Amino acid sequence: MTTIVLGMGTNLGDRLANLQAALRLLRESGVAISRASGAWETPPMPEGQPAYLNAVAVAETHLSPHDLLARLKDIERQLGRRPGPRWGPRPIDIDILFYGDQAISDESLSVPHPGVQDRAFFLAPLAEVVRGPLPILGKSAVELLASADQAGQRRVSALPPP
Repeated sequence: MTTIVLGMGTNLGDRLANLQAALRLLRESGVAISRASGAWETPPMPEGQPAYLNAVAVAETHLSPHDLLARLKDIERQLGRRPGPRWGPRPIDIDILFYGDQAISDESLSVPHPGVQDRAFFLAPLAEVVRGPLPILGKSAVELLASADQAGQRRVSALPPP
């Protein structure tokens, strides 16, 4: 089993229900979630779309990185995600932030997730569930969050325990 960290975001429909459904489907698909952050509301990027709810989950999986990615894309489809513009509105987006201590870079997958060290919408929920240095990055989420733009971000809800 490998410890993984997943980032989730949603800005369409019942956003909290979307995050909860994603956690449920992850559990049902062989991803053993050990911790989940609260839901954090963040301004949309780019502007002109609804605000996002973001959360992070720490889990264990036996799936390879690419098999995990395929499973995540399947869960996104089950929850209504359809092809659309990059960074456009979506009912759910699930990203692999970390896969153990592996660095992966190929045409379909980059781990750690690009920009994780600069994005408050990842770092604030990460700081709730991952203590100490983040894999590969060597700094804690709290340390990285101190220099990230946190404007408009707020914790709005707890998620059900795993």
